[in-house]
Amino acid sequence: MSDELEKVDVLQANIIAAGTNKKTRRIVNGFGSMMGSKEMTQPHFDESKEDVSVNDVLEKDRLEKEKWAKHKHISEQPWTINNWHQHINWLNLILVVGIPLAGLIAATKVELKWQTFVTAFILYTFSGISITAGYHRLWSHRAFDATLGPRIFFALFGAASIEGSIKWWGHSHRIHHRYTDTPRDPYDARRGFWYSHMGWMLTKPNPKHKARADISDLIDDWVVRVQHRHYLAIMVFMSFVFPTLVCGLLFNDYLGGFIYAGILRACFIQQATFCVNSLAHWIGVQPFDDKRTPRDHFLTAIVTFGEGYHNFHHEFPTDYRNAIKWYQYDPTKVLIWTLSKFGLAYNLKTFSQNAIEQGLVQQQQKKLDSMRRKLNWGTPLTELPVWEKSEFLEKSKSHSGYVIINGIVHDVAGYITTHPGGEPLLRASIGKDATRAFNGGVYGHSNAAHNLLATMRVAVIRDSAAARKAAGASDGSAVKK
Repeated sequence: MSDELEKVDVLQANIIAAGTNKKTRRIVNGFGSMMGSKEMTQPHFDESKEDVSVNDVLEKDRLEKEKWAKHKHISEQPWTINNWHQHINWLNLILVVGIPLAGLIAATKVELKWQTFVTAFILYTFSGISITAGYHRLWSHRAFDATLGPRIFFALFGAASIEGSIKWWGHSHRIHHRYTDTPRDPYDARRGFWYSHMGWMLTKPNPKHKARADISDLIDDWVVRVQHRHYLAIMVFMSFVFPTLVCGLLFNDYLGGFIYAGILRACFIQQATFCVNSLAHWIGVQPFDDKRTPRDHFLTAIVTFGEGYHNFHHEFPTDYRNAIKWYQYDPTKVLIWTLSKFGLAYNLKTFSQNAIEQGLVQQQQKKLDSMRRKLNWGTPLTELPVWEKSEFLEKSKSHSGYVIINGIVHDVAGYITTHPGGEPLLRASIGKDATRAFNGGVYGHSNAAHNLLATMRVAVIRDSAAARKAAGASDGSAVKK
């Protein structure tokens, strides 16, 4: 009877992680994903078919891999005068560059009324918090659950940010967490600040790096399905029509509402959100882990409605908090907590304080170990030769610097004139065992003294505690002689 344990089937595990092991409800919108990069984050099934098996998906992947092995995708080709236009994602260029530029130009000719400014700021806040609390923490990470009211609010004002549907945004973001800092990461920070901020949207990605993540739970939410099916109409209305009507009907400022509360508001919230992909991977500290690029910084938190403590978030992604200390800026956390007090949010997820502090301690230890490796701690005992006591006495006759401390021979000849206790005291120890004097008999020496002494090691005395320790450290083998 074999005691061999069954190993996890990695292929099957990846199939489960991608969600291709189950049928997924078909939802299609009428105008693409809007902000999506199809080659990079296309859904994990063919939306034109009702029933798709795992084998269908794997076969499709195989054929695509063969296709791009034979032909270079445009992303792998150098930019030239003849093909530059093929490198560009023109839809996204219009959405995140063209429309904002038009709004900035129009703003130079249209007066900004204070009432319109206040309206724009309120709508900016609604849009931003709908991305961070809704798109990100609620749907992408399931950090909490929400009742119907908040979900509809987040879906409407999230669409007003012109950042794609919940379905597309959540899929892209789950891929980002699954493949952080790899070619499959849609906004791979290793490719530079500009690429992770906007470049990934404005250029065609390499389909070789297309990835999948399970979003079946998102599709089970009818709010997500409705928003995805009608995303274009919802986006246009909430981004442009709604702010225009609000400012027009309330303040008779239709044009100002369209430009400031519509176009420019969306532009600024886009740039703020993009900072989570760029700024949050560029500036700040890494208190929990430094294997990947995410960082914590208060400036990023201020810009992104509290998403700036990104190192924490990547370590504990399902925690509804981004900032865990009371003085750290995280209005999204405060909103979610407040909603929970009114029964509008529930199942708020947090990681235990023990798990959080484990991460902190491990990272601190990692930094300490790195610092330690750069310092001279003296020759390891296992690499020192072993001297008999008679050999020590004989060598001391020709060398005026040997002294024994704790069973280890040290050469202090170069330190005699700078010894803090005075030259005569150290000379009185030459050729002798000064263990008792060193360890409190005369002076109770500091850590610094012990560390300095370790850099002067020459040998260990046979049958001493140091020799036995060295033998134990070398797995019981004989100490080097």
